[in-house]
Amino acid sequence: MTQGGNAPLTAARVTVEVTAPKALDVSGLLLTEAGKVRSDADFVFFNAPHGPGVTHRPASGATPDAITIDTAAVPAGITKIVVTASPDEAGATFAGIEPTATVRDADSGQVLVTFTAPQLGRETALIVVEVYQRGGAWKVRAVGQGYANGLAGIATDFGVTVEDEPAPAAATATPVAPPVTAPAPAPAPAPVAPVAPPLPQSAPPMPPAPPAAPAAPPALTKITLDKGRVSLTKGGSVSLEKNGKPFLSSVRMGLGWEPAGRGRNIDLDASCIAFDAKREKLDTAWFMKLGIFNGAVAHSGDNLTGAGGGDDESITVHLDGLPPEVCGLVFVVNSFSGQKFTDVKNAYCRLVDAGSDQELVRFDLTQSEPHTGVVMCKLVRQYSGEWVMTAIGEYVDAKTARAMVKPAASML
Repeated sequence: MTQGGNAPLTAARVTVEVTAPKALDVSGLLLTEAGKVRSDADFVFFNAPHGPGVTHRPASGATPDAITIDTAAVPAGITKIVVTASPDEAGATFAGIEPTATVRDADSGQVLVTFTAPQLGRETALIVVEVYQRGGAWKVRAVGQGYANGLAGIATDFGVTVEDEPAPAAATATPVAPPVTAPAPAPAPAPVAPVAPPLPQSAPPMPPAPPAAPAAPPALTKITLDKGRVSLTKGGSVSLEKNGKPFLSSVRMGLGWEPAGRGRNIDLDASCIAFDAKREKLDTAWFMKLGIFNGAVAHSGDNLTGAGGGDDESITVHLDGLPPEVCGLVFVVNSFSGQKFTDVKNAYCRLVDAGSDQELVRFDLTQSEPHTGVVMCKLVRQYSGEWVMTAIGEYVDAKTARAMVKPAASML
């Protein structure tokens, strides 16, 4: 298909995959005849993956982000579903990474139509295609309309209430017309923070060096589990060895918290992000993907409020079942509901022997900061094969597991 072209849909259920040389976030909006959503529930994306007749499929391995539309299940009054895309990297534009939409029969996988957007420039979000109803039949149209103020601009234009950070510069987005002769020049790249050199591919990452000016001399003795339960402070580490030998094969990371006041429900989500020796993400166990590596990492499921005693969410790790390329596991917690961690009290993580249920290591967050995510701790496989747990407790602005990947990698 070419820009502006349309074609009839020959399947009742279709999946719209959007691919580009860089990772994308793909979303869908259900629109009425007036071109607006009925409510924020008509905005389907990775944080809200299910809408009436429309679902979001997250990227996994070689499978790209996608929106699946069941036209028979779309509610009366919805006449159009627009499929949008934006670069996963914050601040990135579409310059040089023009995306391609592939519309497939959702049941058979057969390709129905494809569309590649025209050359783009400073656009940070794009309406890729729209699936619409005309005369009782469903069709697909190639759009390729860019926006300079991101996915929030598109969402706001269609009536979605956007309260995420950073807020859009204006209440209504300004569409960017597709270039006619030449694309607008891309903005100068922002300064890039220095990144630690990659670790040797043949060996797993080592723990970070002590701070340049520590308040006290670094410990000369490795802390192990020889003397029983260990209470860690921020930056402290403990080897999961006892009497010089690996002590555990299966551990459970328990994470807990309480609302700070008035009993407000706070939906915090615990996740475990697995990395290789180059600090590249391999997979993530979170509330939308409870098991990874054939169950070697298993999530207990989503706790929406933090209510109840004991751990609010837990993640079990069978260390012996992890693939050899897994060198680091980072445990993170983010506020899906958007409250800051200053609205949370008594947040902690603890490492438990999954076999005996004995608590081995505990790290209590004694101070909170006004952010929506925290990197709690990490388990790192050493050159010797032993595993070491380190308490981190660093706060970041991130409301989803996906947004925690880069901060987590930087702390390995």
